[in-house]
Amino acid sequence: MPYTKRHRLVTTAVAVALGATALAACGSGNGDSETESGPVSLTYWTWTPGMDKVVDLWNKGPGKKNRITVTVKKQASGDTLVTKILTAHKAGKAPDLVQAEYQALPTLVSNDALADISGDVGDAKSSFADGVWQQTTLGTDAVYAVPQDIGPMMFYYRADLFEKYGLAVPTTWDEFARTARELKKAAPDKDLTTFSAGDSGLFAGLAQQAGAKWWTTSGDQWKVSINDAATRKVAKFWGALVKEGAIDNQPMYTPAWNKALNTGKQIAWVSAVWAPGTLTTAAPDTKGKWAMAPLPQWSASENRTGSWGGSSTGVTTDSEHREAAAEFATWLNTDGEALNALAKESGIYPAATNAQTSGAFLKPPAYFSHQADFYKKAAGIAETTAPSAWGPNVNVAYTAFKDAFGAAAKNKSDFVTALHTMQDDTVADLKKQGFGVAR
Repeated sequence: MPYTKRHRLVTTAVAVALGATALAACGSGNGDSETESGPVSLTYWTWTPGMDKVVDLWNKGPGKKNRITVTVKKQASGDTLVTKILTAHKAGKAPDLVQAEYQALPTLVSNDALADISGDVGDAKSSFADGVWQQTTLGTDAVYAVPQDIGPMMFYYRADLFEKYGLAVPTTWDEFARTARELKKAAPDKDLTTFSAGDSGLFAGLAQQAGAKWWTTSGDQWKVSINDAATRKVAKFWGALVKEGAIDNQPMYTPAWNKALNTGKQIAWVSAVWAPGTLTTAAPDTKGKWAMAPLPQWSASENRTGSWGGSSTGVTTDSEHREAAAEFATWLNTDGEALNALAKESGIYPAATNAQTSGAFLKPPAYFSHQADFYKKAAGIAETTAPSAWGPNVNVAYTAFKDAFGAAAKNKSDFVTALHTMQDDTVADLKKQGFGVAR
């Protein structure tokens, strides 16, 4: 495959700054399944529940035929797993395959921990929406993972209470703000929703929808634009609603938040496709009273959404069986039987578009049994996922968000000022790590 200028810029920006060896265009695995004289055994680190049952299908089917056996090693998720992967890679002992959240991919790539499998995944790209596939390429010609699950964002609301108070489902963010005010006027004890400063992923998804690109490269340097115009627009919008008192300013996933949803004190929620599972636990008494709609847009002519959550399957540079590992990763995330098993055993919403309206997704979630087209509508929304732009220190940016926005939400102070703090902390950390940072 060609080693493009754009690819060189990204790998140089992340590898040179860390003192790592620049990544080879087609990965650095030392072997492949075609040249093996015997069976291939692969190890897969993942946190997904029920993955061992899904992998059994491979081991008894395609894997047995191709003499490729995969062993699942259950791990913790999030930053804990990223740290463990990097530690193992430093010792040259990383597993063959790893599950990685999309925002963690730049960190793993910058440490030369993930192989470029672009030459080993065939036409897998055709199985995914462009905005989803882009998250595994980092905007290059390389492919560092195969998408597994996604979290397209959407709008959830109490249909019965919207009808009671004469509220229209907002299609733009301006309408969303008016709806919040109309509800507060009609029922002062209720809130349309809350701004949760503890959920950095939610804010990142909202910024993504608005067109933000928080990390990009310029030559051999990273450019951080967390306080770009798109994100300032999002911060200003939500900060104004909090300051005005039009919405609540309390965190989500607390007993108080659960009670607000369950009693109808909060009647809407900006969330993602996985929300039905949360609502089932948080608001059991309101089953059948909620409905789902697309996320409000910044202008009536737009049609895009952001992502909140999701992960992929990558092949490490320590694997001596890169081609075999890529074959499994592709099967796991594009094969119909595998995807049905992932939905059944693991409860994931698949990144592969063909699986989003078949198998387990032919019927709506039990909590939304009245909305027969739930998954058909969700699949349409997923297709509009906006491109993202992650960097090598997302964890630092997310921590800065929780600190700065947490204080701003509590005090009802300026969210844009908090955004600048988030920008400054992220840039300072990149420089501290030794990355070149463009102005």
